[in-house]
Amino acid sequence: MEQVLDVYKRPYNKTNPVVCMDETPKQLIKEVRKSVPMKPGFEKRVDYEYSRCGVCNVFMVSEPLAGKRYMKVTKNRTKKDWALLVQYICDKLYPKAERITLIMDNLSSHSAAALYETFVPAEAKRLWDRLEFVFTPKHGSWLNMAEIELNVLTKQCLNRRIDKINTIKAEVKAWQECLFLRY
Repeated sequence: MEQVLDVYKRPYNKTNPVVCMDETPKQLIKEVRKSVPMKPGFEKRVDYEYSRCGVCNVFMVSEPLAGKRYMKVTKNRTKKDWALLVQYICDKLYPKAERITLIMDNLSSHSAAALYETFVPAEAKRLWDRLEFVFTPKHGSWLNMAEIELNVLTKQCLNRRIDKINTIKAEVKAWQECLFLRY
């Protein structure tokens, strides 16, 4: 825990940004029966029955000291999806950074092996060398600012039945744009 907290105490440094990353699955659920809308004296009524339409994944990349965040919705949560996100972080979000400190949990897909399975060895090594990995301790993932932001996103706009990945993408985009309007 202290290692993660020490990283958060570092002053802002654009050549070595501290970036948090997390992901969460979102079950795609379709209503089977139409809900009864709320009316005076009665709450909205939603039938317990639903139809499963699969699962998608929401990635969150957050740089707390700069107030930046990037989110990506994917069909899967595989090693390859994570590796492609890492490449995006290095090449698109922080192309001028010398080294990127990446705070994340110890999920099995968060490994050098994922990079080497996805990219040719030279590319995997290039990405690996640009990153300093800081893993949150077991039962301490709450130390990851990206996880906290994902919980807020889930409670504010993904806390209902949604059956299509495109709707999830639209909701995530709208939530992110709303945050930028506030600041």
